[in-house]
Amino acid sequence: MGRRTAGRRRVVMVAFEDFQILDLTGPAEVFAVANRLLPAGDRYRVQVLSPDGAGLRASSGIVLSADGGLEAGRGPIDTLVVVGGEGTRQALSDERLVGWIRTAAARSRRTTSVCTGAFLLARAGLLDGRRATTHWSQCDTLAAAFPAVTVDPDPIFVRDGDVWTSAGVTAGMDLALRLVEDDRGPALAREVARWLVLFVQRPGGQAQFSTQLAAQRPGRSTLRDLEAWIPDHLAEDLRVPALATRCAMSPRHFARTFRAELGVPPAAYVEGVRLEAARRLLETTDRSLPAVAAACGFGTVETLHRSVKRALGVTPGQYRAHFSAQASA
Repeated sequence: MGRRTAGRRRVVMVAFEDFQILDLTGPAEVFAVANRLLPAGDRYRVQVLSPDGAGLRASSGIVLSADGGLEAGRGPIDTLVVVGGEGTRQALSDERLVGWIRTAAARSRRTTSVCTGAFLLARAGLLDGRRATTHWSQCDTLAAAFPAVTVDPDPIFVRDGDVWTSAGVTAGMDLALRLVEDDRGPALAREVARWLVLFVQRPGGQAQFSTQLAAQRPGRSTLRDLEAWIPDHLAEDLRVPALATRCAMSPRHFARTFRAELGVPPAAYVEGVRLEAARRLLETTDRSLPAVAAACGFGTVETLHRSVKRALGVTPGQYRAHFSAQASA
């Protein structure tokens, strides 16, 4: 049986002491919900392995039982998932574990990591010459420790051939949704996301930090309400006078207060939110550029073009073509 068909739907997740529990349970739950929607003969079979087969204590203190030790991972594997967490540093010194990951990857149709699990893939030599990502706080460390790896700190997950890496914690669910989509199409992935009550199925190119996360949390409730309101009203007038009126402030006082509390000028904040929305539409829809520009409040294709080019270094068309090529791959 060939590598591409062997171990069909078998997902092997490997963890270690002090792992991040959501790195494991998040993707596992995505596969579990997919199983409820799939025919019996085409469901995922998830195995959780620990180095010695014993239960593992997560960094949160929760103890999780394993289905077996590394020896239980023999044979063909469809998807290998290496989790991360605080225990990654100690796990890197476990030569048996690193060696097992290396040989297991050779038996896997695709190899993936969540969060700092990327360090174990890199230690096993599986990321040499590839693009990869990890938790935003560890990207510089990964790049310094493994110079043969091209570390991209921005995306929530990166696919390079049959190796996938994702950012931290909840990004593992985004990665798992994309794996389900690759296997069975976008309709199933969207249905799984609905069952998990996820706000949106995020594409891999979305930044680890949204504009709202990158900004400071405002102390005033009026500004917090405004933050929540803006993403749903991008096509409206979001210039300073209109926003100031909404907050019952003078434009000058509003601009000064907004910058002091969020750490960024109102215009830059609004452009960032609009740009995030445009990226999502370019990555996940076939809407025309004029329609994307209108929906996100850029008004004209020329304004959209300038904003995307300034922020990303490519045109909207080039950005869409890149992600379309990734999807085809």
